[in-house]
Amino acid sequence: MNTYKIEIEGTVQGVGFRPFIYSLAARFNLKGSVLNGTQGVEIVINATSADLDNFLQAIKNELPPLASIDHIRTTELPLEQFQDFQIIATEDGGEKTVRIPPDVSICKACEKELFDPTDRRYGYPFITCTHCGVRYSIIYDLPYDRKNTSMKFFEMCEMCTKEYNDPLDRRYHAQPIGCYQCGPGLSLLDNQCSALSVKRSEIIDMASQLLLDGNILAVKGVGGYHLMCDATNEEAVAKLRERKRRPSKPFAVMVKNMDMAHQLAVISSKEEALLESKERPIVLLNAKRQTLNAHVAPNISRIGLFLPYTPLHLLLLHTLNRPLVATSANVTDEPICTDRESLEKLSDVYDYVLDHNRKIVNGCDDSVVMVVREQKVTLRRARGYAPSSVKLPFKLSKRVLSMGANQKSTVAIGFDDQVILSPHIGDLDSIGSVEYYKKNIGTLERIYGFEPEVIVHDKHPQYESTKVALSLSAQRSTLNAVAVQHHYAHILGVMAEKGIEGKVLGVAFDGTGYGDDGNLWGGEFLVCDYEGYERVAHLNYFKLLGGAKAIKEPRRMALSLLFELYGKEALALQHPVLDAFSPSELRTYYIAWEKGLNGPLSSSAGRLFDAVASLTDVCHVMSFEGESGMLLEELYDGSVEGYYPFGYDDGRIDILPMIKEIVKESDRTVAVSKFFHTLVEIIMTIHKAFGLPLVLSGGVFQNRILLNLMMERVPDIYFLNRFPPNDGGIALGQAAAILS
Repeated sequence: MNTYKIEIEGTVQGVGFRPFIYSLAARFNLKGSVLNGTQGVEIVINATSADLDNFLQAIKNELPPLASIDHIRTTELPLEQFQDFQIIATEDGGEKTVRIPPDVSICKACEKELFDPTDRRYGYPFITCTHCGVRYSIIYDLPYDRKNTSMKFFEMCEMCTKEYNDPLDRRYHAQPIGCYQCGPGLSLLDNQCSALSVKRSEIIDMASQLLLDGNILAVKGVGGYHLMCDATNEEAVAKLRERKRRPSKPFAVMVKNMDMAHQLAVISSKEEALLESKERPIVLLNAKRQTLNAHVAPNISRIGLFLPYTPLHLLLLHTLNRPLVATSANVTDEPICTDRESLEKLSDVYDYVLDHNRKIVNGCDDSVVMVVREQKVTLRRARGYAPSSVKLPFKLSKRVLSMGANQKSTVAIGFDDQVILSPHIGDLDSIGSVEYYKKNIGTLERIYGFEPEVIVHDKHPQYESTKVALSLSAQRSTLNAVAVQHHYAHILGVMAEKGIEGKVLGVAFDGTGYGDDGNLWGGEFLVCDYEGYERVAHLNYFKLLGGAKAIKEPRRMALSLLFELYGKEALALQHPVLDAFSPSELRTYYIAWEKGLNGPLSSSAGRLFDAVASLTDVCHVMSFEGESGMLLEELYDGSVEGYYPFGYDDGRIDILPMIKEIVKESDRTVAVSKFFHTLVEIIMTIHKAFGLPLVLSGGVFQNRILLNLMMERVPDIYFLNRFPPNDGGIALGQAAAILS
C-alpha cells in the first residue's frame, strides 16, 4: 500500500468530477481526498499499484458527460493514513490553468423533471444539475464555486442545500442550483421594461400567447437576449426585419424537437448529432421546399436551426408547438445585449421582454456550424464551445495575449503549451463593441490571474484591436507589442489546431488583410512554418473603387475589373454592371480609377467573389456581409464542367482572362459554376508546384461549395474544424507565432 497524488488537468471543474471521483473511490474501497485547485483536480489516495491502475483506467473510461482530460500526473508520496475518502475545500492559491467550463444545454434528467408534475421543480425555468446548464456566462473568477458566480446572490433553501452537499446527489456542487423558493425567477415586461401584473405560474402561458399574437419578444437566455417571434407568422417576421433594419440576412430558427426540425430541413446523421449535442449550436441545413425560407432566409435554400438549450426555451416551445425566430438582440455593430440597460436601446424593436434576475457576467452569443463532406465547420464559436483551450505542438517561451483582428474578433491568452480563446466577440466597429472587446480581455486576465509578457496584434494600423494593443503596451512598460501578418496568422491557426509541424503551403482567401507592402491582401499563397513565411503567389492587384465603400457594393469591384479589362471602352458596354450606375457616376468612377484616386490596391479573393456576383447580375449592393457568396452558392451546378483560363507567372495570378469569359457568358449558372472550378484549378496549380501539405484558411473558405470542391480534390487537406476559418481564428494563429 502506497500514497499517491494524482493531478488532473482539463475540463474538470463544474462538471461533476469530484463526486465522480468520490463514487469511484467508494467502488475501489480507496481512502484519501479530492479537491478543486487552480490547475484542475487533485486526488490523494492510498492504493496498491494494481488498484491505482484500475482507478486511473476507470477515470479515463467513465468520465462525466461534460468532463475532458488533458493531462494526468501521478506521483508517489510518503505514506499517509486516511480514515475515509473526503471531498475537501477548494484550494484557491497558485497559478490558474484549469479550463473554464462552457455553458451547455439542459440534460435529459433535468428535462424529465421539468415536465414531471410530481417533481418540486416542475416547470421551473432554471432547473439544472451538475451535468448541465450555465457555466461561463455566470463566472466572475476561478475556481468554479458558487461564491465566484452570479448565483452567490441567491441563498439556497434547505432542500437545495441538502442536494448541494450530498456527494451522491446529481446536484452535488451544482453551482447554479435553485428552485422556486430560492433561485432566479421570471418577469414579463412591456417595451419600456415596466413589469406586467401577472402571476408567476402564468408568465410562460402569457409570453406564448403574445408570440402567437404576432408580437416580438426580447427573451433573456444564457449569454444574452434573443429577439423572438413566431417563425410561421410572415407579418411578425417582416415586422422584425423592418424594425431591426435587416432586409434579407437570414434569421436563425429555434425548433421544439427533431421532429419539427425534420419538417423544415433535410438533415444528415452528422447534422442531427450536432443539433442534439450538449453544445446545441445553430446548424446550417438544406431547407425543404414550401417551408419558412421565403421570409426567414430570403433568396437562399439554407436555413439555420437549433434546438432549445435552456428549460425556459423548452417551456416556451412546448407551449407554442411551432418554430420561433431567435436572433441575437443587439444594435447593429454592437455586442449582444446582456442586461436591461443595453436592451433598452432596442425598445423600438421588441414589444415585450421575458426577463429573469440571474445576472449575465460574461456575454456569449450562439455558436454557428455547418457540415461539409461529413466534417464540422465552425462559423461562430461561442456558447457551448467557448472559452476553448488548444494544446500547441510546442511550448510558448512567454505569456502571450493575442488581440485577434477587427471583424468577428476573439482574443486569446497563451502560456506553456496551451492557448485559451474567448468566445466570439464580434466586429469592432463602434465604441460599445470596443468596450465589450476590452471587457473580454479583462475577463480572461482576471479569471486566470494572467499577466502577459507579449501582446500580439494584427499589422493593420487602423484596426481597433491594433490600437488597443498599442495602448496596453504603452501603459505596461514590461509588455512588448509584436505585429503578426494577418494571413500568416490565418494559416498558423490551422497548424495550431491540427498540431502540424514543418512547412506547409497555406492558402489564405479572405476579404481584407494588411499586407507587408501596405496593400490589402486576401488571395494569398504562403509557404510557412512557425518560424516565418514567404509569400509565393497571390491574385494580381486590382483597385477598390471608393475604398471601404467597395466592401458593401460588389458593383464597384465589378466596374473596377471591367476598367482593368477594357479601359475607357468599358463605358460603352451593354452590361448589368453599368446599368447599376448613373452615367455621371460611371464617368466619375472612370476618372478616379484612371488617376488612382481613392482606389487602394487589393488581391482579395473575397472582393473577387463580390465582383463575380455583380458581373453575373446576382448582387450589386449587399445588405449584409457575405451575401454575395451565399447567392453564388445557390447558382452552382455540379453538372457544369470545365474552368476558365487564368494566367500564372512569377507568383502572380492573372484573373482577367477569367473575367473576360464571365462577361461574355450568357448563362450565369455556367459562369458561376466555372468560376468556382477556376478557383480550385488555381489552388491546385500552385499546390502541385510546391508539393507541400495544403492548408486552407480565411473567410472565403466558409463557402461550402468551394470547400467541398477542394476536399474532393485533396482528401488530406487541412482546414479548421473547431475554430472558424474567418477572423475568429486569427487570435489562435497570432499566439502560435510567438516562439521566442
